[in-house]
Amino acid sequence: MVVNSVLVVAAHPDDEVLGCGATMARHRAEGARVTVLLLADGVGARDPVDRARELAARQAAARHACGELGVTDLSLLAYPDNRMDQVALLDIVQDIEKIIRTCQPDIVYTHHAGDVNIDHRRVHDAVVAACRPLPDFCVRQLLFFETPSSTEWRPAASFPPFAPDWFVDVSDYLPQKLAALGAYGGEMRAFPHPRSAEAVTHLAGWRGASVGVAAAEAFELGRAII
Repeated sequence: MVVNSVLVVAAHPDDEVLGCGATMARHRAEGARVTVLLLADGVGARDPVDRARELAARQAAARHACGELGVTDLSLLAYPDNRMDQVALLDIVQDIEKIIRTCQPDIVYTHHAGDVNIDHRRVHDAVVAACRPLPDFCVRQLLFFETPSSTEWRPAASFPPFAPDWFVDVSDYLPQKLAALGAYGGEMRAFPHPRSAEAVTHLAGWRGASVGVAAAEAFELGRAII
């Protein structure tokens, strides 16, 4: 399939890089446009002393990170952090539909349905609704990514676990992902926290070893039309 346009829909600034940053870099290297939509502000749940300053810093980090990956277009919305379950699903769906109409993506990437974070689950549901396969719809592939420190924290007994069946060889693009994560220094943690550079590198190595390459990002396939 020729891929001309890709859309990544994520809940918070840093989720896009953790979930599929190296894949985005590969798409750009192969000539596709890459659009990123980040829906929640990412700071509101922390009750910051200076919310406006921290929000501006998080948005600046998102622009820096997406610049490292060569992202073509970045849209930053401000849904309430860790409270997206209080927002009407239709409102979220309609914001995603607007972006889809603009960028006409061949592939959409978003969160796995079973993530611990409520915003991730809400975004997943909204993307699935926005990507319902109507006649002549542009989206040909719908893929769900894992987000370290959310996806693997869901106990397998409480929800079907992330079970990847789609792998992207990112052996040449992992350094760009790590550089992009560097822009989110305030969100990263020391190893062995899963949201650390070392853990992200280990995960890419394990996903790669699972399919015989040096590094990979793994996804669950929601839908593919060929």
